[in-house]
Amino acid sequence: MKLYTIGFTKKSASTFFGLLQKSGAERLVDVRLNNVSQLAGFAKRDDLAYFLTEICGMDYRHELELAPTKSMLDDYKKHGARWDDYERWFLDLIAERRIEDRISPSILHNAVLLCSEATPHQCHRRLVAEYLAERWDDVTIEHL
Repeated sequence: MKLYTIGFTKKSASTFFGLLQKSGAERLVDVRLNNVSQLAGFAKRDDLAYFLTEICGMDYRHELELAPTKSMLDDYKKHGARWDDYERWFLDLIAERRIEDRISPSILHNAVLLCSEATPHQCHRRLVAEYLAERWDDVTIEHL
C-alpha cells in the first residue's frame, strides 16, 4: 500500500496540484478538524473537492477519525503546548479510536493524507501514516 501525505500551507495552487498529479494517487483524504476555514484558500473543503476532480481526477474524502480534537489542537496551536506532548496526546487518541480497525485500508490505498502544515515533521498527518504503517502490512509512506 502506498500512502502519501501533503500540506497546503506555503504552496501555490500550481505546486500543490502538480505534486498531487505527479503522485498518481487516486484519492485525497482530508484529516483536518476544520476544513471550511476562509484561511484555507484553495484548500477549503468544497473548492478542494472540485479542484481535485477537475485538475487531478481524484476523489475527496474527509475523515474526522483521523483528526485531533479541538481542545488538543487549541492547546498546541493557541496555548503553547510542546510538540512532544501534542504527539503523545494524538497517538493516544488514535489508538483509543482504533483507527486501524475503523478505517478500511482500501480507503487509504494509493491515497494522500492532507493537513495544513507545510512539512510533515510536526503534523498529525505524519503520525497517522506512521501509526497505520506499524499496524498494517506493507505500507510505504511518501511525503509530497
